[in-house]
Amino acid sequence: MGQYVNSTLIDNEQVIHETHIHRIIFLFPSGILTLWLYPLIVRWSHEFAITNRRIVIKTGLIQRRTVELNIHQVESVNVEQSIMGRLFDYGTVTIVGSGGTKEVFAYIERPLEFRRAYQQYV
Repeated sequence: MGQYVNSTLIDNEQVIHETHIHRIIFLFPSGILTLWLYPLIVRWSHEFAITNRRIVIKTGLIQRRTVELNIHQVESVNVEQSIMGRLFDYGTVTIVGSGGTKEVFAYIERPLEFRRAYQQYV
């Protein structure tokens, strides 16, 4: 479990599902030019989790961005996958909250499992 997610759990809250940025980012030019240091930091510093109370997403190492949505205030979890995404099982996850809040996260590992975990819990 991610360090941030673990540190923000409240009483009687449990992680249902967790995922990461896909390893495909190591093949991007930014990864190759930085000798795979940049994608390693990105993969290590991004956390995506569904708990029994909320969806928790943390991105960034120095400049941190967090999204925490009450699980019952999420209207939908949408998944987009390209042909390469389907072959290597990664995609873009868009979380739409009540009030029209839209959060988009790219290169998520096993995005359909992430959506299925949300749908099964709700």
